Amino acid sequence: MAEAVLNVSLPRCEHLASGKVRELFAAGDGIVLVSTDRVSAFDVIMNQGIPGRGIVLTRLSQFWFDRFESLIPHHLISTDLDAMPEEARDDAEKMRGRTMFAHRLEIVPVECVVRGYLAGSGWKEYQESQSVCGVPLPAGLQNSSKLPEPIFTPTTKAATGHDMPMTFAEVEALLGADRAHELRKVSLEIYQAGADYAATRGILLADTKFEFGTKQDGTLVLADEVLTPDSSRYWDAATYEPGRSQDSFDKQIIRDWLETTDWNKQPPPPTIPEEILAKASARYQEIADRLMR
Repeated sequence: MAEAVLNVSLPRCEHLASGKVRELFAAGDGIVLVSTDRVSAFDVIMNQGIPGRGIVLTRLSQFWFDRFESLIPHHLISTDLDAMPEEARDDAEKMRGRTMFAHRLEIVPVECVVRGYLAGSGWKEYQESQSVCGVPLPAGLQNSSKLPEPIFTPTTKAATGHDMPMTFAEVEALLGADRAHELRKVSLEIYQAGADYAATRGILLADTKFEFGTKQDGTLVLADEVLTPDSSRYWDAATYEPGRSQDSFDKQIIRDWLETTDWNKQPPPPTIPEEILAKASARYQEIADRLMR
């Protein structure tokens, strides 16, 4: 199994931020987003990574950015490392295949979540209120039920901690009615386009989240990553069965293994067996291969 890339170093670039997975740098007139193979669970970053995960995230994002160009402009300039500023190539051996060079944007402070199925926190909220983020839903839905139509269920974009659900009225109050309606409209359009395509590959797109930014002239731009296994819940249509939780094409294998241990979900994390990491890596590769074949 290939070695996981956990860190990169660009000493000639300004380091802007470290996320759970990404490292962000300033270079030239743009930003460099490097998707590492780091993995977190229960808000703790593991000492090991999922080999090749960052490459899958980058490849899928480029695939979807290209596919959605007719719907909305995106921030991606190139994933070709040789086309990026010289100072952005100092750690080329680690970065190749997992790096995006993108336009600088003013990021919209709302996570634009779209749900086509009832799962996760949405299922939990539905059981309590028969609604999700203020959107009323029919009675009698089950865990993993397909919704009558996709719904827009935004959240805050927290710098630390967990994102919190928002009602559409709260998005309007924060951003103004015009921008809020634009975000909802384009988020639902992208979700539906992605779900329709995934269905032709035997994949269900249960839910996803989008991030947007704006250019200096106010134009809305699709940013960050798009329809990756980290930002989306993908299920295999062949094994889908409402009334229970579904297997997802993501790091679920690692979470499931951690639940079998006596770990208290506080640092330091336990050492994950190589076979579990290999299975997780294969799961990421499988969703990429099925969507892009």
